[in-house]
Amino acid sequence: MAPAGIVPAPWFLTGHGAVFLYAFPKAFLRQFGFLDPDLCRQHKLGLGAVMAVKYDTSGVGPYQELLFIPGIFRRGGKLTFAISKIYVSTHASAASGSENWGIPKEVADFHFQKQGDGTQLFEVSREGRTFFSAEVHPKGFSFPVTTKLLPLFRVVQERRGRLLLTQPQAFGHAHLANVPYLEADAAYFPPVQHLKPLAVLAVQDFKMVFPVAEVLR
Repeated sequence: MAPAGIVPAPWFLTGHGAVFLYAFPKAFLRQFGFLDPDLCRQHKLGLGAVMAVKYDTSGVGPYQELLFIPGIFRRGGKLTFAISKIYVSTHASAASGSENWGIPKEVADFHFQKQGDGTQLFEVSREGRTFFSAEVHPKGFSFPVTTKLLPLFRVVQERRGRLLLTQPQAFGHAHLANVPYLEADAAYFPPVQHLKPLAVLAVQDFKMVFPVAEVLR
């Protein structure tokens, strides 16, 4: 039985957002990646991402999210992604995310706006201080995207000494996108404005399932 106030997995989510894909240099991650020593030792490859998402529906209702994936790690004998920094807009999402999947969610204030031409504006702050803002402008044609093409799209997080593996499933449509503006405060989030992304995707009308986590140990 889940603790009081926790909405157990699985969660079924819908929404839209942006995915910024990077090849993170090791020096950048050591300085800005919010990696604890144990996670740093397990790091294998800097192919990671920043995601800014507006969930219209979820297990705990609508909420917004900003997260940082520093790359691929070997955890529990498996190659997986990990999340080292993540903010959400509701306490319900933060509490349930930590309990269900070991995701270290922190609560922040979000302002997301989608304009008529598809441009997405993101602004995230704490105690009145904006620490992440971006403008994402989609271009070209829309194409389908799905996690089925990414067999390693799984996340391992630690919760109370146990490793939890979660393999989300998602599909939707996306455009390649330009980013006229992006700024992040290193005290709160990795300053990715100093790096050139491999690609940026403006994702629309996606559907996602976050299943029950598998306990590795």
